[in-house]
Amino acid sequence: MKKILVVDDLPENVFMLQDRLENEGYEIITAYDGKAAVEKALSELPDLVLLDVMMPEMSGIEVLKFLTAEPTTSHIPVILVTAKSSAEDTKIGLEAGAFDYIKKPFNRVELIARVKSALKLSEAHKLLLEAEQKNTFAATVVTTNHKIKQPLTLISLSTAAIKRELKKPDLSIDAILKRLTYIETAIKEITDVLNNLNSIKKPIFSDYIKNIKMVELDTSDSESSAKSSD
Repeated sequence: MKKILVVDDLPENVFMLQDRLENEGYEIITAYDGKAAVEKALSELPDLVLLDVMMPEMSGIEVLKFLTAEPTTSHIPVILVTAKSSAEDTKIGLEAGAFDYIKKPFNRVELIARVKSALKLSEAHKLLLEAEQKNTFAATVVTTNHKIKQPLTLISLSTAAIKRELKKPDLSIDAILKRLTYIETAIKEITDVLNNLNSIKKPIFSDYIKNIKMVELDTSDSESSAKSSD
């Protein structure tokens, strides 16, 4: 069920919109001032906001600017519901980030049509976001596998070499310390890769092979190598 936040300082206007939209099968959340609207939008993350423009203390335009600037709500379409319908008023609202306008008193058919249009945008954004998240996850897996395979191999070879050294009657402490140094270097490389992945806020992708992507990291690949000893 799609969730719509209805905001108006006049309870009768909220009731009218709530009644008509609930009859269309939507879940309605209500707020009666700008501050409450911001709080509800942040906590409920509705699919759409119907926002009155003329409200005391915090106007609809101020609420709109906050929602469009906030990363968690910037994707939510906002329809301004207002009696102010001049070209300049429309320009101000659209420049602030409004998806659409509905003039008071509103027509039921027009209201539902505009709501459905805005919800299509919301759904399209959600699908795009899901696709981006899946692509990011896949690219992260590929990147991690590619970046840590070499240091893991180094750890495996070094531990095997240490085991062989320990079985010798005249074991070499220097040889063991050398292998431990390789292991420490490999662990540092793996830690650096994981720290870099964890610090990425907006991933940048690069081609790996065919249609497979990798996440670009700031650190360059370390060239570590070790020869296994008998």
